[in-house]
Amino acid sequence: MSDEKKTPAPARPAATVVILRDGPEGIETFMVVRHHAIDFASGALVFPGGKVDEQDKGGEWDDLAPGPFPIAREFVVAAARETFEEAGLLLARRKGVGDLLGHDDVHRIVTADRARLIDGETTFADILRREELEVATDLLVHFAHWITPVPVPKRFDTQFLLVAAPVAQLGAHDGSESVEGIWIRPQVALDEADAGKRTLVFATAMNLKKLARHASVAETVAATRADKVVTVMPRLERTPEGQRKLHIPAEAGYGVTEVVHDMPSLPGH
Repeated sequence: MSDEKKTPAPARPAATVVILRDGPEGIETFMVVRHHAIDFASGALVFPGGKVDEQDKGGEWDDLAPGPFPIAREFVVAAARETFEEAGLLLARRKGVGDLLGHDDVHRIVTADRARLIDGETTFADILRREELEVATDLLVHFAHWITPVPVPKRFDTQFLLVAAPVAQLGAHDGSESVEGIWIRPQVALDEADAGKRTLVFATAMNLKKLARHASVAETVAATRADKVVTVMPRLERTPEGQRKLHIPAEAGYGVTEVVHDMPSLPGH
């Protein structure tokens, strides 16, 4: 095998957002189903998110996404932008106002601007400036950090951010990258995956299990703020039966150090 083939694929920077609300039977999280035509995690139930773009960087974000941050600011901006594009949710507020923007305003902005943003006719920064908004960065808490295993050909370096406030917006999938958007209890998502009704990539399943420990948004936020985020890059091996066994660090707080993962999608999103 040549040295070129031995070189691991680079892990592309990406951001994912865990959005919660308190439901009648416990916390619910907003998730989307990836379009089957997408080349990564097609058909999988995932948290909204995507790759960091060049538009997520630069000095224009000094006022539009005020810091400080526990991670690089472009991950925070990408998280807000991708959530707007993919899920129809806007993690922003009027300047000087504490609460997130309400459903009616978000619906108006999504209707007017989401397609234009996806088509490259405007930028996320332009939308925020026009509406006199800023990303609610103080409500985005560092939740997890996962890097796709080295043997996988399409790899991501993904920062997971938790929205530290109940979200009243309803959300709507974009119809291109995602084909379904739902509020769902973490344990229900896991149960449906076990029953073969849903597909979950490994990192999504593990983070749903962590969320399922908590009964309310406030409890989840408190636990997240108290936890130290430990980077997880699973070590992948095959069992004699041909299954995937993934090893993760105990200090990451998932309650396990190795998992046999039978689901068909690649791990690491």
